[in-house]
Amino acid sequence: MRVSDILKVKGNTLYTVTPDTSLHDAVNTMAEHDIGSLVVMEYGDLVGMLTFREIILTLRTNGGSVGTTTIRKVMDDHPITCTPETEVDEVRRMMLEHHVRYLPVMESRSLMGVISFYDVAKAVVEAQGFENKLLKAYIRDWPEEEQHSGR
Repeated sequence: MRVSDILKVKGNTLYTVTPDTSLHDAVNTMAEHDIGSLVVMEYGDLVGMLTFREIILTLRTNGGSVGTTTIRKVMDDHPITCTPETEVDEVRRMMLEHHVRYLPVMESRSLMGVISFYDVAKAVVEAQGFENKLLKAYIRDWPEEEQHSGR
């Protein structure tokens, strides 16, 4: 299974912001749309990711306030990415190794979507369920062996 398979099921709604967007506005957007990340784009290029991790760190630093800072000051400015052709097993490895929950999906320099740890887990569970159904059907239809008499 590839990332493109997950994107087909997930849909293509993307939420992006610029680095100069206020962190306050970004938090409101994330809460309004119940999302855990925003892709930071500037002049058509991916320049960062903002996730709840960066927001929580900012809240800790500022005594519980996001203040008047912009996303540029708190975003992850070197996010790891994948492509639509990346295998899901590789995405799982990347997410675990780099301790990230969201991966921008890039094709050349174009943003194709974002996949989350949840998206990957859901896809794996659904694939395993489908495989289990096939195996159970195969076992159920298994031809019985003929009984041979020892004579």
